[in-house]
Amino acid sequence: MFSIGDFAQYGRVSARMLRHYDAIGLLRPARTDPVSGYRFYEAAQLARLNRIIALKDLGFSLQQVGAILAEEVSVPELRGMLRLRQAELEAALTAEGARLARVEARLRTIESEGRMSADDVVVKRTGTVLLAELSGIAASYGPEDIGPVITPLYAELCRLLEAAGVAPAGPGLAYYENVPEPGEGSERPAGGSEGKDAVVVHAGMVITEEALTKAGAKTAATAGATVGGTSGGTSGGTSDGTSGRPGAPAATGLGFDVVTLPGLDSAATVVHRGPMSRILPTSQNLAHWIDANGYRSAGYARELYLECPPDLEKWVTEIQEPVVRA
Repeated sequence: MFSIGDFAQYGRVSARMLRHYDAIGLLRPARTDPVSGYRFYEAAQLARLNRIIALKDLGFSLQQVGAILAEEVSVPELRGMLRLRQAELEAALTAEGARLARVEARLRTIESEGRMSADDVVVKRTGTVLLAELSGIAASYGPEDIGPVITPLYAELCRLLEAAGVAPAGPGLAYYENVPEPGEGSERPAGGSEGKDAVVVHAGMVITEEALTKAGAKTAATAGATVGGTSGGTSGGTSDGTSGRPGAPAATGLGFDVVTLPGLDSAATVVHRGPMSRILPTSQNLAHWIDANGYRSAGYARELYLECPPDLEKWVTEIQEPVVRA
């Protein structure tokens, strides 16, 4: 038998903890000296101690631990509890990491207020592009909601393009729209929230008509769809100087849609460096510039991904915000 000190050492716990477990009836000593009151434990009791500590670390209260042990929980059941708790902790860590990133972004925004030079912003016209795209719905236009939607969309789009043999002809381009109201005749993209702040996320890659036609020739026999057509969107803008919406996307039978995205007649553009999770300082500085230079925003900004290496810190993205004179 072991003294309480030795047993505590083998169990990697404190003697004080063992005394508490004894007091609440969770782990009684094998023998207690009636004269001295010294507690003694057997090696076999280490198994119960291990279960107590494991369940406690899983987040159960000591009262719950006692109830679970009374049911003689098996090793496979403990393993299942561990995996469940592991998933919960990983999700919590991810959520806390995202929260810290948002706080950091706000801090950078505060630190950079008023620092953007007029030379950083260029007002220009953008060209019409042919896009292969996938769409989804984000709960809001905030980076914390856009990121979890747009990242898997691009991953899936790249996979589909590679499978179809369609090589991108330019960088990725993302654009956003309000979720269509019921009765507008537009089909809502699958997935995501559809609350009042929700936006449609379009994750696109610039392609060519030639590449699409070539891919269609390879797959027409099995896809059963006409490949190579576009949505028929028009270039140029509306009467107020903003660009028109793209037409309804054309289905390709390849798993992605194709849309002709009209250019912007007037876009205030700025280059953002680093991950899109830290876009807030750049976008708010752009907003200050737009307001200070006699413009107003005419819609959601587009994002042209100029450089997207594995290291997110080296990303280079051009933000293109449609503007008109105020």
